[in-house]
Amino acid sequence: MERPVLVVLSEPDPVAAALSELWGVPAATGDHVGGAAVRRTPEGLLTLRRPGPHIHDELLDARLPPELRAQEPTLLFPSVHRSRTGARCLTVHPLGNPGATAELGGRPRTLVPTEPRRAAAILRVLQEEGTRLGLPATFEATHHGPELGVAAAFVEVAVPEGGAPTGPEVEALGRALRTAVPDPADRVALAAGGGHYAPRFTDLCRSRRWAFGHILSRHALEELDRVTAQAAFEATPGAEGVVFATARDRTHPSIVGIATELRDGEAARRGAEQRPGPSGPSPPTSGT
Repeated sequence: MERPVLVVLSEPDPVAAALSELWGVPAATGDHVGGAAVRRTPEGLLTLRRPGPHIHDELLDARLPPELRAQEPTLLFPSVHRSRTGARCLTVHPLGNPGATAELGGRPRTLVPTEPRRAAAILRVLQEEGTRLGLPATFEATHHGPELGVAAAFVEVAVPEGGAPTGPEVEALGRALRTAVPDPADRVALAAGGGHYAPRFTDLCRSRRWAFGHILSRHALEELDRVTAQAAFEATPGAEGVVFATARDRTHPSIVGIATELRDGEAARRGAEQRPGPSGPSPPTSGT
């Protein structure tokens, strides 16, 4: 049975707040967390409003009703992404801190479980939506909390510092959350190397049947230890091995030999009717 999906709506976050207004007040399930009702949309998504920032909602899964917690729901956090580089795009990324610091929630060297095929499905819908809006859609590397014990991902509208998400951008993100369906034909891997916005892994997900759990950027590899590398692989359920962004990333001592090395072409190509055309906008290439 497919695990439930809980969309966590942070009241201070402009994307989450706008999405909450867009979706209105779905039917209550009878469950509550901290006095807030767990609700169910017509598509079957669960929603929960939270009073604080997403990145500090540590161990939220432990506060869920026992019956829901036992189903190991995937938590999705719609959020704004403040880009110091001015990038405006749609993003999805796993959670956790691969290195020795935790400036934005979570704990150092602590990674959250992932649901790779759902993240891939969300990215593909974001790409379709972004093509219509003239915006790129991209993975981001694993880089912040909160710490959680169940699979989770952030799904974001990236705006420049001081900017605000637009209505069409929020609607596009909402459609991705509502309509993305994991593809069981996707092959799963840990992703390693490359830049923060993971252009290589974004392209592989678009063009081939690859789904990635944790995405460890080249910068993260510099801080990674072997224990955390192994944890990243274990937090990517179903992973057959590691896909590297470039040849130089294959030689990093923190990741060499952690699992079978997989090549880009080992996953089948996706049909042309299933992906945005090559004329769509390109993702940003630098970090934020």
